[in-house]
Amino acid sequence: MATPPASTKTSLGQRLNTHARDRWPALSRVNVRFRGQFAYVDGQLPDDEVLPLCRLRYGGSASSWGFAIYRASHDDYEDSFLPSGLAAGSPEEALDCACGLYLNDPTAWQQPDTPPN
Repeated sequence: MATPPASTKTSLGQRLNTHARDRWPALSRVNVRFRGQFAYVDGQLPDDEVLPLCRLRYGGSASSWGFAIYRASHDDYEDSFLPSGLAAGSPEEALDCACGLYLNDPTAWQQPDTPPN
């Protein structure tokens, strides 16, 4: 079980907060806490309400993380697929997927059009 180095932990929080500022104005910030190989990602609303969003699993690369969505109905995390169809991807893709659900914005799951060959 690989655990992320301190530099990866720092950069993950910075990346997610930068992306949230650009894409998710309903969030005042993104909080990330670590336990072993996992990074737990919460969104903070302007009224200080905290929304658990997802759990990322570190697999040795700062650019690709396993993804589990927070299930409010069960108060747990379930391994899930990203809109790309993959079980791992960028932290920003994971944030978009979770925010699309919890901030009710399905455009987060739309894939860019691929030009014809």
